[in-house]
Amino acid sequence: MATVIGIDPGLDGALAVISPDAYSVEAIVMPAIGVKKGREIDCRGVFDFLVKYEGTHTIVYIEKVHSMPKQGVASSFKFGKGYGEVIGICSALGFAIAFVTPQAWKKVVLAGLNWKGNKAMSIQYVANRYPDVNLLTTPRKKKPHDGIADAVCIADYGRIRGLQ
Repeated sequence: MATVIGIDPGLDGALAVISPDAYSVEAIVMPAIGVKKGREIDCRGVFDFLVKYEGTHTIVYIEKVHSMPKQGVASSFKFGKGYGEVIGICSALGFAIAFVTPQAWKKVVLAGLNWKGNKAMSIQYVANRYPDVNLLTTPRKKKPHDGIADAVCIADYGRIRGLQ
């Protein structure tokens, strides 16, 4: 079995790691620098989180994303830049990379749940399957971070695929 990393690549996304035995899960919100509209992915923060898995049998599952209709040119460019940076960091660390669409991972991980258009399903899944994962990013937060939940679900998709 391999260590599986799941990445929800947006600024509001996250990084999650599931150990080969599936008993240990580590997850963080996507490291970012700047404030409000000036926020960007913190490449150093992403690297620092992932480098400890360099040289191990690790596969990274990255959510396959694309620009959305009516999304501005500047925001699409910024999003694509961050997406490419995450892919570049994973490649430089020598990880095997697989891309998975949201529909594909949700069909496997959230099977039997009404997940279409419902962000709460991944939060519910992670709370049940991996209760030790902290979905609240700060003690003041009352709402679970759906980016962390999605990243854990993406990693779990990779874990399940590795068992097949």
